[in-house]
Amino acid sequence: MGPGRLSQSLLLRCRRAAAAALGASRCRGGPLSARPLSAAIRLRAPQRPPGRGEPPRAGGGARWKGVVGAGGDEEEEEEEDDEEEEDEAELAELLGPSPLALEPGAQRVAVVHPAVKWGPKKSPLTTAELQIAEAIALVDTLQNWTVLDKIIIPTKNPDKKFIFGKGNFQVLTEKIKKLPHVTAVFLNVERISSLTKKELEDAWGVKVFDRYTVVLHIFRCNARTKEAKLQIALAEIPLLRSNLKNEVSQLDQQRGGSRYIMGSGETFMETQNRMLKEKELKIRNALEKLRRKRSLLRTQRKKREFPIISVMGYTNCGKTTLIKALTGEAGLQPRDQLFATLDITAHAGYLPSHMAVIYVDTIGFLTDLPHNLVESFSATLEEVAYSDLIVHVRDITHPETILQKATVLSVLKNLNLPSHLLDSMVEVHNKVDLIERYKPTEENALAISALHGHGLEELKEEIEKKILTATGKKILTVNVNLEGPQLSWLYKEATVQEVEVKPEDGTARVKVIIGNSAFGRYKNLFPNSKIFMP
Repeated sequence: MGPGRLSQSLLLRCRRAAAAALGASRCRGGPLSARPLSAAIRLRAPQRPPGRGEPPRAGGGARWKGVVGAGGDEEEEEEEDDEEEEDEAELAELLGPSPLALEPGAQRVAVVHPAVKWGPKKSPLTTAELQIAEAIALVDTLQNWTVLDKIIIPTKNPDKKFIFGKGNFQVLTEKIKKLPHVTAVFLNVERISSLTKKELEDAWGVKVFDRYTVVLHIFRCNARTKEAKLQIALAEIPLLRSNLKNEVSQLDQQRGGSRYIMGSGETFMETQNRMLKEKELKIRNALEKLRRKRSLLRTQRKKREFPIISVMGYTNCGKTTLIKALTGEAGLQPRDQLFATLDITAHAGYLPSHMAVIYVDTIGFLTDLPHNLVESFSATLEEVAYSDLIVHVRDITHPETILQKATVLSVLKNLNLPSHLLDSMVEVHNKVDLIERYKPTEENALAISALHGHGLEELKEEIEKKILTATGKKILTVNVNLEGPQLSWLYKEATVQEVEVKPEDGTARVKVIIGNSAFGRYKNLFPNSKIFMP
């Protein structure tokens, strides 16, 4: 923030002080314009709170407010609003323009892949051609980015300074310089140091991007919610630190040593590092507040006993298309691109027994996704740990489908999920309509086409079976008196499957799916009701 400019948070405090002096009720600042926060899970708030048998409508956030009384209640509400305004002002500062954001406009890119011929760095589950194809897909995801050429160059050790040997580096340099109107090189390695980046840019005369930079830029373009934007800002901190070291090194060479900032007792490096630490702490605190709100939403869902099903998989495997097919939610618009989904969203649906469930759409995974990037999104991914079931969707037509499965399972294991979640996971082989007479070779895997609806009924039945086991819900039949309140109570608190009316004695046999806590309440409220277990 430049001299002479107050931070938005400080400006708000000044306005409030002035308003108080003038006797005004309150001075409102200009917080960041955004929809109300509802954490990573975004459930559209219904016009009235849903009952236990009624699923919430899925989508954007909203919040409930009680009736505000007079006197102290109004003051408390004003204080809460003031705190919200300060939070919004701080978020506006944290989510300001990124110093790492790539320049807008078109890029004409040469995609370079270092092909490891042997050794521990060579993956046995893929080839250089498939790896560079995925790199090209990343570039194609970005608007106005065009691939001019793809170049595969062998290397023994991609971790060394210039990545390639001297001879291959010279060949590569000549190829890049011959490309017409090239503006950037995408080097398909996880991450390069700022020093290596500078020397490569000097050698080739164009910008150089690694996977971290490109994926982060895709995330930045696709982020919609505050939580996603905060997690991207957190993922930028390691890059900012790396760039700072390079900048200080250059300053030291120019000046002949570190310089203290006048009157502060700190060197430039110490000052910048302190500011980065402060920014990181503020981002983590903001994410923690969102995590607490998400925890509250989770508690409300648990009270209503809606089973939660997390749909996971490699990026662009068809997760959103599957959820749209399972829920019939017309508002879902799947996109054929990598990382189209960055925010976890929730969508209500029904199983064959009419049991209401919530499907959770999650961020997709990628091979060699930088560790810091995964760590930054751990707050979002932690929601998976509170699911009742995981559905792992695979694009079975992809030539790297086995490697993609290994990538997803590796990330899931690193999330420290409960063992029962991993053991009960449902594996789905999607896009089988593109393979003639496909049959899964893996035991218990289900073949489906989310786009055309093939195999969805079998999938729903399998999900229902696993959900009943995971949640401890019971399927039972009860005798109810039609003149009493039992039937309406069951419709509200459980999932009614069948009602067989017996007009001769004014009763009905009702088949229901009911959770443990609701079953306990039913027995306490209606101790004389006859219950038949299957």
